[in-house]
Amino acid sequence: MLSHLQRIVKHVWLDRSDTHRAIGPATLQRLRDAVTASERSHSGEIRIFVEAGLPLAYVLRNSPTSHLVRQRALALFSELRVWDTAGNNGVLIYLLLAERKIEIVADRGLNDLVEEKTWQALLATMKDDFAGGRFEEGLMQALTAVSALLHQHFPLAGGQRHPNELPDTPVLR
Repeated sequence: MLSHLQRIVKHVWLDRSDTHRAIGPATLQRLRDAVTASERSHSGEIRIFVEAGLPLAYVLRNSPTSHLVRQRALALFSELRVWDTAGNNGVLIYLLLAERKIEIVADRGLNDLVEEKTWQALLATMKDDFAGGRFEEGLMQALTAVSALLHQHFPLAGGQRHPNELPDTPVLR
Protein backbone atom coordinates (compact mmCIF):
# COMPACT_ATOMS: atom_id res chain seq x y z
CA MET A 1 0.00 0.00 0.00
CA LEU A 2 2.74 2.45 0.94
CA SER A 3 4.72 1.73 -2.24
CA HIS A 4 1.60 2.28 -4.34
CA LEU A 5 1.02 5.63 -2.61
CA GLN A 6 4.68 6.57 -3.16
CA ARG A 7 4.32 5.75 -6.86
CA ILE A 8 1.23 7.96 -7.13
CA VAL A 9 2.98 10.89 -5.47
CA LYS A 10 6.10 10.48 -7.61
CA HIS A 11 4.15 10.53 -10.87
CA VAL A 12 1.75 13.32 -9.91
CA TRP A 13 4.57 15.48 -8.51
CA LEU A 14 6.50 15.66 -11.79
CA ASP A 15 5.20 17.72 -14.70
CA ARG A 16 6.22 19.11 -18.08
CA SER A 17 8.63 21.58 -16.53
CA ASP A 18 10.62 18.60 -15.21
CA THR A 19 10.67 17.12 -18.70
CA HIS A 20 11.92 20.41 -20.18
CA ARG A 21 14.63 20.65 -17.53
CA ALA A 22 15.79 17.10 -18.26
CA ILE A 23 15.67 17.64 -22.03
CA GLY A 24 16.59 21.25 -22.63
CA PRO A 25 16.36 23.07 -25.99
CA ALA A 26 19.92 22.18 -27.05
CA THR A 27 19.40 18.50 -26.20
CA LEU A 28 16.06 18.51 -28.01
CA GLN A 29 17.75 19.92 -31.11
CA ARG A 30 20.58 17.37 -30.96
CA LEU A 31 18.07 14.52 -30.66
CA ARG A 32 16.03 15.85 -33.58
CA ASP A 33 19.14 16.20 -35.71
CA ALA A 34 20.24 12.67 -34.78
CA VAL A 35 16.85 11.24 -35.81
CA THR A 36 17.00 13.16 -39.11
CA ALA A 37 20.53 11.93 -39.81
CA SER A 38 19.63 8.37 -38.91
CA GLU A 39 16.66 8.27 -41.24
CA ARG A 40 18.87 9.16 -44.21
CA SER A 41 20.44 5.68 -44.08
CA HIS A 42 17.35 3.45 -43.77
CA SER A 43 13.63 3.39 -44.55
CA GLY A 44 12.51 3.23 -40.91
CA GLU A 45 10.94 5.98 -38.85
CA ILE A 46 11.99 6.81 -35.30
CA ARG A 47 9.99 8.77 -32.70
CA ILE A 48 11.25 9.77 -29.27
CA PHE A 49 8.78 10.52 -26.48
CA VAL A 50 9.87 11.76 -23.04
CA GLU A 51 7.30 11.99 -20.28
CA ALA A 52 7.68 13.22 -16.70
CA GLY A 53 5.16 10.90 -15.07
CA LEU A 54 2.47 8.45 -16.05
CA PRO A 55 -1.09 9.73 -16.36
CA LEU A 56 -3.10 9.11 -13.19
CA ALA A 57 -5.19 6.38 -14.87
CA TYR A 58 -2.00 4.31 -15.23
CA VAL A 59 -0.61 5.08 -11.78
CA LEU A 60 -3.82 3.98 -10.06
CA ARG A 61 -3.63 0.51 -11.61
CA ASN A 62 -2.42 -2.23 -9.32
CA SER A 63 0.26 -3.54 -11.68
CA PRO A 64 4.04 -3.76 -11.58
CA THR A 65 5.73 -0.56 -12.71
CA SER A 66 7.51 -2.32 -15.59
CA HIS A 67 4.12 -3.46 -16.91
CA LEU A 68 2.67 0.05 -16.66
CA VAL A 69 5.65 1.57 -18.48
CA ARG A 70 5.31 -0.99 -21.29
CA GLN A 71 1.56 -0.39 -21.56
CA ARG A 72 2.08 3.37 -21.75
CA ALA A 73 4.72 2.97 -24.46
CA LEU A 74 2.35 0.77 -26.48
CA ALA A 75 -0.45 3.34 -26.12
CA LEU A 76 1.85 6.14 -27.31
CA PHE A 77 3.08 3.98 -30.19
CA SER A 78 -0.53 3.93 -31.35
CA GLU A 79 -1.35 7.55 -30.47
CA LEU A 80 1.67 8.85 -32.41
CA ARG A 81 0.83 6.50 -35.32
CA VAL A 82 4.32 5.02 -35.30
CA TRP A 83 2.72 1.81 -36.57
CA ASP A 84 1.40 3.61 -39.65
CA THR A 85 4.50 3.61 -41.87
CA ALA A 86 4.80 2.14 -45.35
CA GLY A 87 7.43 -0.40 -44.31
CA ASN A 88 5.87 -1.28 -40.94
CA ASN A 89 9.28 -0.36 -39.51
CA GLY A 90 8.54 2.53 -37.17
CA VAL A 91 10.14 2.57 -33.72
CA LEU A 92 9.17 4.46 -30.57
CA ILE A 93 11.80 5.24 -27.95
CA TYR A 94 9.90 6.09 -24.75
CA LEU A 95 11.54 7.53 -21.63
CA LEU A 96 9.61 7.87 -18.37
CA LEU A 97 11.48 10.28 -16.12
CA ALA A 98 9.64 9.41 -12.87
CA GLU A 99 10.93 5.84 -13.05
CA ARG A 100 14.01 6.55 -15.18
CA LYS A 101 12.86 3.72 -17.42
CA ILE A 102 13.03 3.34 -21.16
CA GLU A 103 10.90 1.23 -23.47
CA ILE A 104 11.42 0.62 -27.14
CA VAL A 105 8.44 -0.43 -29.23
CA ALA A 106 9.11 -1.53 -32.79
CA ASP A 107 6.52 -2.19 -35.46
CA ARG A 108 6.21 -5.75 -36.78
CA GLY A 109 8.43 -5.14 -39.81
CA LEU A 110 11.47 -4.70 -37.56
CA ASN A 111 10.31 -6.53 -34.46
CA ASP A 112 9.85 -9.78 -36.43
CA LEU A 113 13.51 -9.61 -37.48
CA VAL A 114 15.03 -8.84 -34.07
CA GLU A 115 15.15 -11.38 -31.25
CA GLU A 116 13.73 -10.43 -27.87
CA LYS A 117 17.11 -10.98 -26.23
CA THR A 118 18.59 -8.34 -28.56
CA TRP A 119 15.99 -5.80 -27.43
CA GLN A 120 16.61 -6.69 -23.77
CA ALA A 121 20.39 -6.42 -24.16
CA LEU A 122 19.99 -3.05 -25.87
CA LEU A 123 17.83 -1.73 -23.00
CA ALA A 124 20.26 -3.07 -20.40
CA THR A 125 23.21 -1.16 -21.90
CA MET A 126 21.61 2.23 -21.26
CA LYS A 127 20.16 1.45 -17.83
CA ASP A 128 23.06 3.14 -16.00
CA ASP A 129 22.72 6.36 -18.02
CA PHE A 130 19.06 6.75 -17.03
CA ALA A 131 19.63 5.71 -13.42
CA GLY A 132 22.33 8.40 -13.23
CA GLY A 133 20.12 11.07 -14.79
CA ARG A 134 22.18 11.17 -18.01
CA PHE A 135 19.09 11.30 -20.19
CA GLU A 136 20.66 12.70 -23.34
CA GLU A 137 23.41 10.08 -23.30
CA GLY A 138 20.91 7.28 -22.75
CA LEU A 139 18.57 8.49 -25.47
CA MET A 140 21.45 8.94 -27.92
CA GLN A 141 22.63 5.43 -27.12
CA ALA A 142 19.11 4.08 -27.73
CA LEU A 143 18.86 6.04 -30.97
CA THR A 144 22.22 4.76 -32.17
CA ALA A 145 21.29 1.14 -31.41
CA VAL A 146 17.85 1.41 -33.05
CA SER A 147 19.42 3.13 -36.08
CA ALA A 148 21.92 0.30 -36.46
CA LEU A 149 19.12 -2.28 -36.44
CA LEU A 150 17.09 -0.30 -38.98
CA HIS A 151 20.14 0.20 -41.18
CA GLN A 152 20.92 -3.52 -40.99
CA HIS A 153 17.40 -4.64 -41.94
CA PHE A 154 16.08 -1.72 -44.01
CA PRO A 155 19.05 0.04 -45.64
CA LEU A 156 18.63 2.59 -48.37
CA ALA A 157 20.62 1.99 -51.52
CA GLY A 158 23.09 4.68 -52.57
CA GLY A 159 21.20 7.76 -53.71
CA GLN A 160 17.83 6.31 -52.67
CA ARG A 161 15.60 8.62 -50.66
CA HIS A 162 12.79 7.72 -48.31
CA PRO A 163 9.99 10.19 -47.55
CA ASN A 164 9.89 11.36 -43.95
CA GLU A 165 6.61 9.88 -42.73
CA LEU A 166 6.76 11.01 -39.09
CA PRO A 167 8.09 14.13 -37.35
CA ASP A 168 11.72 13.93 -36.20
CA THR A 169 11.36 16.25 -33.19
CA PRO A 170 11.00 14.39 -29.89
CA VAL A 171 7.76 14.87 -27.98
CA LEU A 172 8.15 16.21 -24.44
CA ARG A 173 5.26 15.82 -22.07
